[in-house]
Amino acid sequence: MTACRRTGVVAVVLGVAGMLSAFLAGPAGAHGATGNPVSRAVVCGPEGGSGARSKACLAAAAVSGAQALADWDNVRVADVGGRDRQVIPDGRLCSGGIDRFKGLDLARADWPATRLVSGAGFTFKYRASIPHRGAFRLYVTKNGYNPSHGLRWSALEVRPFLAVTDPVFKNGSYVAGGRLPKGKTGRHLIYTIWQTSNTPDTYYSCSDVVFGGSGTGGGTAGGKISNAPTSAAPTSAAPAKDVTLTPAAARDNAAGSRGNGILPLAAGGAGLLVLVLGATVVLVRRTGPGRHS
Repeated sequence: MTACRRTGVVAVVLGVAGMLSAFLAGPAGAHGATGNPVSRAVVCGPEGGSGARSKACLAAAAVSGAQALADWDNVRVADVGGRDRQVIPDGRLCSGGIDRFKGLDLARADWPATRLVSGAGFTFKYRASIPHRGAFRLYVTKNGYNPSHGLRWSALEVRPFLAVTDPVFKNGSYVAGGRLPKGKTGRHLIYTIWQTSNTPDTYYSCSDVVFGGSGTGGGTAGGKISNAPTSAAPTSAAPAKDVTLTPAAARDNAAGSRGNGILPLAAGGAGLLVLVLGATVVLVRRTGPGRHS
């Protein structure tokens, strides 16, 4: 092979390798929603099981459309920068103010709700189809919360009951331990804000919960999901028909069928690399000894 031809081959390989590197390292939008306690976006999505067939989820689908609810991990707003109360309007907190998700804002008392124990230990899980670094803040509604009214910022406690930055990512979810707020009974809502630090996006999730009793132990709170309506501030969780998530969603809140967004990208990159190497081999053979131009 002549020196000039050899130099050309090397340039081609390095150029394509550079493009491949940029492809693999390029920015990707973060995606996620609260899995435990299950959020409206998750329970009404493709893996919501019987919860997705609840009256509340069907009503949300009628407003937003089934395709919007299929994008359970995409309730995100760019460039909020911590100005959540200024950017997200009252009554639109669950949709992040995004019109296509406005079905998640419906004011009703029959959203599928996770039964919790006030003051008990809590294992927070946030499902992420594409993980990113960032901080989570969890707020709970004030006593007297009325689910038949649209969620307003004034309905939430001013300070989060749990805040964590860059929690461990395991089995498709961010996982963090904490303690549920004390002094809560009946139906409430837990509002989760995920502000990513390596993208401009902030995510919003509404998780309907029913607090029954109080606890001071260190056990993990969580459990069955009910979809029966409750009054605005009942003293205890009423018996209700349980909602079952699909096995993939219920099993430790594992990531959905789309995976975490990394392996498919890596697999595609590997395939591209194979094609590049194959093309390079062909090029080298065609320009090898005895084939001077």
